[in-house]
Order: sequence, then C-alpha cells, then structure tokens
Amino acid sequence: MKLERVEAVHIALPLVTPFRTSFSTMTTKDTFLLHVVTDAAEGWSEFAADPEPLYCSEFVAGAELVLRDFLLPRVAALPALTAAALAPAMAEIKGHELAKAALETAVLDAELRAHGMPLATYLGAVRDRVPAGVSVGIKDSLGELLDDVERYLAEGYVRIKLKIEPGWDLEPVRAVRERFGDALPLQVDANTAYSLADAEHLRKLDEFGLLLMEEPLEENNLHAHARLQQRVATPVCLDESLHSARDAASAIAMEACRVVNVKPARVGGYLEARRMHDVAHAHGVPVWCGGMLETGIGRAPNLALAALPGFTLPGDTSASGRYFAEDITEPFVLADGHLPVPRTPGIGVEPLPEALRRHTTARRVLYGG
Repeated sequence: MKLERVEAVHIALPLVTPFRTSFSTMTTKDTFLLHVVTDAAEGWSEFAADPEPLYCSEFVAGAELVLRDFLLPRVAALPALTAAALAPAMAEIKGHELAKAALETAVLDAELRAHGMPLATYLGAVRDRVPAGVSVGIKDSLGELLDDVERYLAEGYVRIKLKIEPGWDLEPVRAVRERFGDALPLQVDANTAYSLADAEHLRKLDEFGLLLMEEPLEENNLHAHARLQQRVATPVCLDESLHSARDAASAIAMEACRVVNVKPARVGGYLEARRMHDVAHAHGVPVWCGGMLETGIGRAPNLALAALPGFTLPGDTSASGRYFAEDITEPFVLADGHLPVPRTPGIGVEPLPEALRRHTTARRVLYGG
C-alpha cells in the first residue's frame, strides 16, 4: 500500500451521565478519529486519550502534533506501507504510545480491508462474542451507586468494576457486596490514587472477595506494587504501569501483579497488545481488555482483541448505550451479557456519515493533499 492522505476528525460526544474517577470527571468524549487513505483501502481509528494529560502524559493536541510532524513523515517514507512495518519506523520517537497506536490501527484497518480479512481473524480470536463488564464511576452517595449497579446488572452486565479513591473505597464495596451478594464478580480500580503507606488500608479490601484491585499505586512503580501484592490477598492488576509486553514480563517476574489489563492504545497498538496477551497467557496470568470510554470506532477492535484465548476475565467492553445516547457507528448492543465480535473486514465498523457530521467539531489534514 501507499499512503495518500491522513486526516484528524475531531469529535465531541456527550456522555449519558458524568463519569468520575480519582483523577477527573468526564462529561464529554472529546478526542479525534484518524482517517487514513491509501491506494488500496481506507482505515479508521480513535485516539484514546483526552484533551488534558490527566490519565496519562498524552493528550489530544499533543498527539496531533506528534502525528503530523514526527510519526507520519517516517511512515510515509516506508517503501511498502504495512502495519507490521510501522513500529520499527516510529521507534526512534520516544513514548507517545497512544498516538502510535492510532496510526498503526488505522493503517491495519486499511490493510485488512484491502485483503478482505477481519481483525479478529488476523489477531487469532477464538470466540464470536465476549462477556461484557461495566465500569462504575465515583458517585455522590451510596444510594446513587447502588441504583447504578442495580441498573447495570438488570441490563445484563456480568461483572462490575467500581472506581475508588481515598475516602470512597471500603464503604462503597461493602454496600455493593451487602446488596448484591458475594457471587457478584466485583473488582475495583484506583487509577494510582494510593501509596504503599496505604497497604494496611487496602488489605481491608480482602474481606470482600474481589476479582482484583487495579493500579492502586503510582504508575511505573513495579517494586511498590510487588511489595503491596505481598501484603494483600486480593490480586493486584496493573494498567497504567504496563506500556509493552516487556513491561508485562517484568511485572509478572517480579510478582508485581497477578492479573494484566491490556489496553491496546496504552501499549502502542494491537500488535503489541497481542504480544502482551501472549506473554501473560504463557505464564498463566489472566488478562482482560480495559476501556477508555471509546466510541464504536475504538470499541470494535477491542472486542476482536478480547476474543483471544487468554482473555479469561470480562473486560470494560460495554455497550454503546453505557456512555452515549448516539454513537458514531452502528451501536453495540448487549445480548445475554455479551457483545458480538465484528466479523467483516478490518475493524468491522466505520462512522455513520450523518452521526459523524453531527458530532464533528473540526477536521485537519495531517498528511497529503
């Protein structure tokens, strides 16, 4: 393939309800889609981060600049454009995994469309549908939290994840356990809100029989997470700390985690995400697919990844209606607690023209005429 044109399509989709974590409250999904045009086919992807560098160091305006000025010139210079060739071509640019992931995914979408191959087939998926969990943000009251959990369970979600922070941890978990029972698959996510000094407090979560506690301490501190895992029975799961399959291998070797969250954007794309899955699966460590409040453009390829054999825990691959009254693709709808894995070529979806028009705030050409 030959690269002809790349465009950033900025979008803003209102969330059906505000989504609060330990680091921010989101009311709108404000990001950009990457539209890649080649001489063989077109491809789409979604930049996963936000306008501000709160979840990670990358952010929308910075990613657009990095793509335009540093990544695209290197990719455009490739003698043959393939998704597999992108990571080596972009390697000298340090970091910026989410920007790299957006470019690799859009090129991979175009490449697979040109060959008539679904992403699920390319990655090695073994399932036609995947179980869906849901992430529940921090609420203003326990009553509001319990109402939301009850609604999500009624909709069919098979696993509940609670966002926690200091001051909102033991009581919310206890309330959910008392209301919905010990059989409910339940986990928590701190988004780095605690320190190792809080180990004894976090150990109190052990009584609730959680599937895992996700990224409780500062990111990239594998030693601290290993120390914490020695002191708690609840499996520690790493998210923000893992940027590659090599990081996953190190964390597993150090016993810094017993579960791995695989977010393709965070690790530079679906090729590295598959390698991370392979490393964890080879060591008998369960993995699951995390979410970034994606539109259908980001959700579809995540479902393909989550259909790999090592994904043994439900991911944050929720239905479109969990976040958006109107998605920019055909909506993903929960059925019997599961979502279908797209089986048409490429990522399996593309934007609906009228929905995309309604939610587009700007368009900028990053490469080509």
